[in-house]
Amino acid sequence: MKVIIPVAGAGTMLRPHTYTQPKALIPVAGKPILGFIIDRLQEQGLNDFIFVVGYLGDKIKSYINDAYPEIKAEFPLQSKRDGLGHAIWTAKSFVGEDEEVLIYLGDTIIEADLQEVVNSKFSTVGLKKVDNPTQFGVAALGDDGFLTSAIEKPRFPKSNKALVGVYKIKESKALFEFLEEQVKKEKRNSGEIQLTDAIMSLIKSGVKIKSFKVNNWYDCGKADVLLETNAILLKKWGGSKDINEHFSNTVIVEPVSIANGVKISNCIIGPNVTIGENADLENAILKNSIIGAFSRLRSIALHDSIIGSDCILGGMSQSLNIGDDTEIDLSGRNKENGQ
Repeated sequence: MKVIIPVAGAGTMLRPHTYTQPKALIPVAGKPILGFIIDRLQEQGLNDFIFVVGYLGDKIKSYINDAYPEIKAEFPLQSKRDGLGHAIWTAKSFVGEDEEVLIYLGDTIIEADLQEVVNSKFSTVGLKKVDNPTQFGVAALGDDGFLTSAIEKPRFPKSNKALVGVYKIKESKALFEFLEEQVKKEKRNSGEIQLTDAIMSLIKSGVKIKSFKVNNWYDCGKADVLLETNAILLKKWGGSKDINEHFSNTVIVEPVSIANGVKISNCIIGPNVTIGENADLENAILKNSIIGAFSRLRSIALHDSIIGSDCILGGMSQSLNIGDDTEIDLSGRNKENGQ
């Protein structure tokens, strides 16, 4: 079975962070989103991956090659961002004749029985009830438990069961044929080539598609959801920190995740804080926040904030969303003349 993970999106809802970092590499609970996905799939014995790259694709390649040298990885390029269906179609030449595929969106973390998904005798998709189904791909089920329809962002939804972004497809040849037709004939929905439309074509052709239960779904495409996911995963797995590291005059309120090489003094850290490697914090109070690697914080109080890597911040108490390589000083002092 091949695993297809599309990671070509620009992640506009997570800007400014995604100007310099692919969405799939944004950290939560001490690990990039993509790392959580790969780890879960490796637990099911899956080691043959196709990462559809585009925007900042070199960073995806570097991360995979450095963090997961043991897996087989291919990196087809989606040169034109034309929807999820187009991204999956881009991977077609890397999949064998009717070889089973597991499609897993690169910005999604779910809690589900993935072994059940891998072992399913039928194609299967993950569904979760949502409050506003018009914002998602939505599937309806028949009395026999098989899908009867799949529609992208319907104006009048037939159900409130959203497609969470995980699909196990046994009939990959038919899937790619339907996607090929959509691409060649430029059959778009909401301006893009939609995977949901190809799923609907499979259903109409007689392919039986079941659903699997999703206990929790974390769609990490927005800043508020990213912070919520960070908190949930830290609580669930307890966070992590180097117990041999001494943080001077500092209170740690669990759960937190503190990477290697972090320096902390005169701080209150937590709860629900993730700090990247080699960050340097002094006189800081942090809660419900994500701090990037190599960032330097001085005399600051932050909550519900996402701070990118290599940032310098000092003299404030705020909620912030700041990208990489930023320097901010709101202490009211003029650094050049000392006033």
